[in-house]
Amino acid sequence: MSTRTFRVIVRGVFDGLSDGQRAELLGRAAEHDILRAAFTPEGNLTYDLAARPAFTFRFLDSGEAEEDILEATERAEEAARAWLGERGYGYKNLRSQAEDLSQAPLGKRQRREAARKGV
Repeated sequence: MSTRTFRVIVRGVFDGLSDGQRAELLGRAAEHDILRAAFTPEGNLTYDLAARPAFTFRFLDSGEAEEDILEATERAEEAARAWLGERGYGYKNLRSQAEDLSQAPLGKRQRREAARKGV
């Protein structure tokens, strides 16, 4: 059985932040800029609190069966809750979406390469 790679995005909105928490997030905003976004096993957080209170975590996970994507999504949501909870950040509207990369459509270069190889 082959290993499947999953990308999970967990989104939400900061809620009820104190002035100190808001200042802390704004002070670390450069570390969490969208231009540094990446899918990682530990999760990568991005936000632009100056523009809006929304945040996004990006997680990379894997499994062997198609159904494993559900567990990967649960792990990602729990990791996001834990990160926010450890810092005392309030949040609301937590939602997620996951993608099994083995099911993702091929890009233009990938299609061209597959055609060249006769796949």
